[in-house]
Amino acid sequence: MKQVLRKKMEILKKIERHLARLEGWFIVALLSVMVLFTSVQVLLRNLHIHGHFRYANLLLGQIDWADPLVRLLVLWVTFLGASLLTTENRHIKIDFLSGVLPSGWLPFREVILCTAAALVCGFMFGGSLEYVKVEYHAGTPLFLGIPSWVTQLILPAGFLLMLLRFLLRAAGELAALTRGRTR
Repeated sequence: MKQVLRKKMEILKKIERHLARLEGWFIVALLSVMVLFTSVQVLLRNLHIHGHFRYANLLLGQIDWADPLVRLLVLWVTFLGASLLTTENRHIKIDFLSGVLPSGWLPFREVILCTAAALVCGFMFGGSLEYVKVEYHAGTPLFLGIPSWVTQLILPAGFLLMLLRFLLRAAGELAALTRGRTR
């Protein structure tokens, strides 16, 4: 039984590593797009204002969707980054009782904190899913005819990824405790 659980945990951790690598590359791509569009906008504004290049203003009018896109990508990068930091255990943490508890109790604390964080992410997942449903029924486009609910899918996806990662960490700590191993 323990062998089967250990094997399943290894498979889950391998999937998590591949997903983290994919997230990292996706973050790099999104940041590149953000820098590109922001740079083009700044260049065109400067050409129009200082260079008196009249076509720059026309071009700016053609890419008026770039500014809301960049703001939206900030949201996506934030949630993907938070998920990635959760994988690496580098997220914002509450240093709860670590100075008071004996070192043998720290894995118990980690299980409790990861479970609590997973619960919070679960509630946030549910709330963000409801928000996306409301946006879906409203049917309002954000820019370029893209429905706003599509652009907001990162909210439930991000919270779900963090929820699963906190649960995986809690399960790993619990498995380590049952084997009698501490950090």
